[in-house]
Amino acid sequence: MRLLLTSDTHLPKRAKQLPPVLLTEIAAADVVFHAGDWVDVATLDVFRERARRLVAVYGNNDGPELRAQLDEVARVECGGLRFGVVHETGPAQGREQRCAQRFTDLDVLVFGHSHIPWDTTARGGLRLLNPGSPTDRRRQPHCTYMTAEVSGAHLTDVRLHRLPPRT
Repeated sequence: MRLLLTSDTHLPKRAKQLPPVLLTEIAAADVVFHAGDWVDVATLDVFRERARRLVAVYGNNDGPELRAQLDEVARVECGGLRFGVVHETGPAQGREQRCAQRFTDLDVLVFGHSHIPWDTTARGGLRLLNPGSPTDRRRQPHCTYMTAEVSGAHLTDVRLHRLPPRT
């Protein structure tokens, strides 16, 4: 099972459109995770039209129209693993412990907000993944997203993809 993880698309404020490679990845994935900060409903519609299965939440920059369509936290089972998606997890310091205490029912937590890629495992086994942003690198050298595979109830081949600079 192929997964695409993304967050913080911030359209049309941070970019005018989604990177073409991300659109290709959406269509290729069995499950697409988006950890919030869509900013506009049109971007959510693009994901819904292209994704086979979309697991998504709203972020702090998402207004009432998006909040009416999305939850703050989403939980799904994929290939024998329990996934959760949330936008904010608080400061980096203490993140693993906080998330492990809050999300005891999960194997993997996908989150966003910081635009900083993150891949760690908390004591107890909760995997925390932040794919960064495909449209707003902030203080990072590149815009990013992640892909992963689920096979035999294991998360494998987690990859951070760097996008080329926009022209």
